[in-house]
Amino acid sequence: MRVLVNYLDALSMHGPRLWDGLLLTIQLTIISGLLAFVVSVVLGLMAGSRKWFVRIPARFIIEFFRGTSLLVQLMWLFYVLPLFGPSLGAMLVAVFALTLNYGAYGAEAVRASLTSVPQGQWEATVALSMSWPHKIRRVIFPQAWALMLPSLTNLWVHLLKGSSIVYIIGMSEFTFELLQLRRTTDWFFSLAVVGLIVYFLIALVLTQLMRLLEARAKHKLGMGPSLKEILSPVPKIDTTPTKDTSVSQPAGGVR
Repeated sequence: MRVLVNYLDALSMHGPRLWDGLLLTIQLTIISGLLAFVVSVVLGLMAGSRKWFVRIPARFIIEFFRGTSLLVQLMWLFYVLPLFGPSLGAMLVAVFALTLNYGAYGAEAVRASLTSVPQGQWEATVALSMSWPHKIRRVIFPQAWALMLPSLTNLWVHLLKGSSIVYIIGMSEFTFELLQLRRTTDWFFSLAVVGLIVYFLIALVLTQLMRLLEARAKHKLGMGPSLKEILSPVPKIDTTPTKDTSVSQPAGGVR
């Protein structure tokens, strides 16, 4: 009982700092996630281009940032880059590294989703003489959007967990504050209890929001219920009449 009281006292004492670190982690996750999505779409479209001078630079950027460690990228941008040019702030470095690293992974999800759209859809846009931006925006991307969302959801959750290493460049995010809490408690309470639960809850909320977005995208394609039906507390009743397949028997029974 005394150990529990000590834990609660330490948690209340470090509560404001933990809250500030949590807000910074959420801020990093949202900003970097949105920017990584933009980078994913741009690089994914470029990587799927038939023009080599568009495709090759995109492939180089994707493979470079996928093939190097996020930790190395953070260290290089924060400590090495200022030796050759302007110095960037810790927040800008963290957002820049997370955006490029996970944007490179997301680019493959975007490219694969675009190639998964049936060939007949691409041929239909050609038959209608649609311009490239028009056919991507109105026909191809809405179908690929529903396909790429599960992969992008996984990457966003990974980005949330990847943001836990930005404390190495001096940012007091949630993991850093957990390590400070560990000094007055122990590893089990600070990381296995507080850290584990909080990161799990954030990832759970993020996943559920992305699933709603996926359901909305599929509904627009006629592949599932609407968000209103999903969120409604009253289950939808199927009022479609069913065909009676029973065979009527003549009066008096079977002779």
